[in-house]
Order: sequence, then structure tokens, then C-alpha cells
Amino acid sequence: MALKRVPEVALSSGNAKAMPVLGLGTGGYPHLKPEEVVKAVLEAIQLGYRMFDTASAYETEEALGEAITQAVSLGLIKSRDDVFLTSKIWCTDNHGDRVIPALKKTLQNMKLEYLDQYLIHWPVSLKPGTDPYHPNPGDVVPMDIKSVWTAMEECQTLGLTKSIGVSNFTRKKLTDILSFATIPPAINQVEMNPTWQQVKLNEFCRANGIKIAAYSPLGAAGAFWGTKGVLESEVALRWAYEQGVVIVTRSSNKDRLKQNLEIFDWQLSHEDSKKIAEEIPQSRACTGKMFIFETGPIKSLEELWDGEI
Repeated sequence: MALKRVPEVALSSGNAKAMPVLGLGTGGYPHLKPEEVVKAVLEAIQLGYRMFDTASAYETEEALGEAITQAVSLGLIKSRDDVFLTSKIWCTDNHGDRVIPALKKTLQNMKLEYLDQYLIHWPVSLKPGTDPYHPNPGDVVPMDIKSVWTAMEECQTLGLTKSIGVSNFTRKKLTDILSFATIPPAINQVEMNPTWQQVKLNEFCRANGIKIAAYSPLGAAGAFWGTKGVLESEVALRWAYEQGVVIVTRSSNKDRLKQNLEIFDWQLSHEDSKKIAEEIPQSRACTGKMFIFETGPIKSLEELWDGEI
């Protein structure tokens, strides 16, 4: 079976390895079982996927690392260098002195010497040692983004990761980083799909050499021209590709994995593009409301997203 060739893009970090524009994410709630992750990743590699995304919060780092080890052993890829691997630091480690240890822990989990990309998962800091997924009032603390980003830059300088970036950052928060960064973010991974199109953010990132990576590219459950059918088809992925972004899909179904690779050989019609741009109600699905407390440093969704909601 011939492998499907996925287009690639160069990142502003100067990473020698280009990033495939379509990859497989391993997040999910409840968390995916290790055997599910290994099976999905091996099937994806056989189909032609070469970019894989995990995070400390997903609890799939070990399984993704095991899948890559097996892929090399089975001869599906020549070496770890044949794949582009991303992980993310969780909010409990969003403190300047905890960033490098957190990345070293991730590398240990994945049995790797380096990542291709390391991202700040959310622009939020939680007290170390607190429940990472169900914070209480008082667990959310002010984030010192300068110390955290400086430590991220050191991760790249040390060779622990080839590039660095962020996730769920607004234009304002990106502007803050760009004002002092020695190494600017290469990627901003955000929710992006026809029901949350992120037009202004995409324009801002493009103007500043930051590539958007779209998670939830098929959207969340809801109406789309009266049905979920379009979002469940390759149309939504093709739309994202035509916006010039990287796409992080999530599926353990081999037929869907194969279908997702078919978006590169055709184009949306002008009429369909116009309908998507003008007729679909916009709504953010992943709000981050678990970080919002009246007594905390982030008191509203408007404050978390700097009005971009």
C-alpha cells in the first residue's frame, strides 16, 4: 500500500525538520487507554501520518513513545527522526523553575532524547501539587509568563526540543510574549473549525511568523447547516487546510484516519467557502471555564480570552 504524502511547512524557529500539516492527536476524556493509542498511532504511521501530538495532561505520553518504539522495531519508520512529535506542559508546571524538569519528565515518559515541539498548554498557572484537572479556588495563581517563556527558550537552546510554542493564547497574550522573547513562538495551537474560525487570530499569527495548529478541526457537536454531517466529513478539514494552518485530528478509527488524508487532492468551491465564512454561527467550545474563580487572578472568560469569545 502506497503511503499518502502529507504536505509539510517550515517553522519560524528554524527547526531543521519541517512539520506535516496533518497529524494525529492523542487527547481525550476520559483518557485513552494505552493500547488504543499504540494501535491508532501504528495504523496512522502505516497510512502515512508522521506528526503526532500528546501532552502531560492527556496521560498518553508513555503510550505514544511506545508506539514510536514499536514502529521502528517493525520497520514502519527508520528511526524516531522520521516523525514529528509534540507535547505540552501542564498548568501545574507553568512556573519558571519547573519547565525544564517537566520537559525532562516528558522525555523520560516517551523514552526520547528530544521533542520536535514543546508547547505551553494554557496561559494559566496552578499551584504545584494541586489537582491538575479540577482546581479549587486558590489553586489558580498569577502566571509569570516572562519566566516561563524564558525557561521554554532554554529548553530549545539545550536541545531538549527543536521548537517551542503555545496553545490557547490570544493575540494580546502573544503580543506580551513577542515584546520580550528571544525565540518567538513557532506555533499557537488553538480550537479552530468552521464553527469557530479564528479569522483575526489567524491574520495576527500569520503577520508575526506564528503558525496556527488547529485542534478540534471537526468542531464540537452542534448544528452546521442544520446537521452535523458536514463537520463529520472531510469538508471541515479541507476548510482548515485552505486557511493555511496545521491540523491536529483525533481518531482511532482506521477508515476515518484514511479519509482524513484525502483532503489534499481537491478544493472547496467558492460557494461553499462563502457559506462557511458567512452563514455559520460562531461559538467557542473549549472555554477553559475550570480556571475561572471570582477570587482568582482570572475572574471571567472575557479576561481569560481577552475579549476574544
